[in-house]
Amino acid sequence: MSGLFRALHRTKVFRNLTEQEFAWVLYDVGNSAFIMLACSLIPIWFKSLAIGTGPGKISSDQATAYYSIAISIVTVVVALIGPVCGVLADRKDKKKIFFTTTAGLGITGCVLNGVATSWVLFLVIYIVTRVCYNASLTIYDSMLNDVTTEERMDEVSSYGYAWGYLGSCIPFLVALIAYVLGPDMVGVLPVSKMIGFGVTALWWLVVTLPLLKEYRQKNYVEMRTVTVGQTFGKIFRTLKKIAVSDRKVFFFLIGFFLYIDGVGTIIDNCINIGTDLNLNTVGQVVFLLATQVVAFGGSLFFAKLSRKKDTVSLILICIAGYFVICLYALTLRTLVHFAILAFGVGCFQGSIQSLSRSYYSKIIPAENSGEYFGIYDIFAKGASFLGSVVIAVVKLAGGTINVAVACLAVFFALGFVFLKIADHQPMAGEK
Repeated sequence: MSGLFRALHRTKVFRNLTEQEFAWVLYDVGNSAFIMLACSLIPIWFKSLAIGTGPGKISSDQATAYYSIAISIVTVVVALIGPVCGVLADRKDKKKIFFTTTAGLGITGCVLNGVATSWVLFLVIYIVTRVCYNASLTIYDSMLNDVTTEERMDEVSSYGYAWGYLGSCIPFLVALIAYVLGPDMVGVLPVSKMIGFGVTALWWLVVTLPLLKEYRQKNYVEMRTVTVGQTFGKIFRTLKKIAVSDRKVFFFLIGFFLYIDGVGTIIDNCINIGTDLNLNTVGQVVFLLATQVVAFGGSLFFAKLSRKKDTVSLILICIAGYFVICLYALTLRTLVHFAILAFGVGCFQGSIQSLSRSYYSKIIPAENSGEYFGIYDIFAKGASFLGSVVIAVVKLAGGTINVAVACLAVFFALGFVFLKIADHQPMAGEK
């Protein structure tokens, strides 16, 4: 297996990456397979378990609302544990331990989701799996300062998202084929669901191994033991510092909170958009798969632009693109309209996330990257809290999914303004 990864690293597309950068990029390939499943087939499997007229079954609108609420619960839990995990992981040689634990639990939960037969149990396991997935990404994002230089952060971060989108298509194709050709055996053996989750978990595990082998923590804080009180005290002091004296980080996080919430909401509810419009399920999934390829190209394109253009300008372009996409949602009626929406999302989806990650890495202290990314991931990996609430409220009030998505344009408009403000602030310690 290690020989296969070494051979892959020597290919033309990865040759300009160091071994640590390559191993770091590969984890994006692994975890992206799970999130691809999460924004495509998982909502379908959930609704197939939940919707019906029998005992314990619920309506389609209720299923959409409960799924959105589940995503909001994930965000709240991640907000509580992210900074704590970050502070503890910032200690010498602790990042790999925390990363291994959270990634391992996420992979295990992915397997268990495949055998859940009750929609309530399915949703509970999914919440736990998403929390572990997000926690592993908190640590993973903070590793960027250790695996590359500041000059290469934009490019390496973009490579992670780009190859994550393309690599996630491999296990997803297997899951999709199982879904199309192997319908679930009702009430006895959910074959396609088991195959889909099982293949995704195996892929996630295999491409995680190189990072576990290659990663070395270079930036850390010298702390032997940390009590619970000291941990929360440190988080409070950091938050106070950001709010009072580090205006660049402060305004960036406000802007990021707003625009990434819109991005996350669209990702988490893309299948719900199509199913609420009664579009062909297989057609939706095929177009979402094509979106991964578009996102791959978009991420690489912005990676090349980052060599010549400043990071903030590129992020602003992505935000403007999403603003237009939200307004376009008002016209959604057919599968062709859905395909156009998916293409638009693919153009900016990876770039807005990868460039935000690398920009944040540049404006925070490297030795406290775990703690700072714990704060960042309150808004990032569990993003869609407010947006999901908006969709749930609009749906439960009897509104259409078109109006619900269009409302997200407000998040992007405000995010654009606050990012511009952040760009004009000096770095901490500068006048």
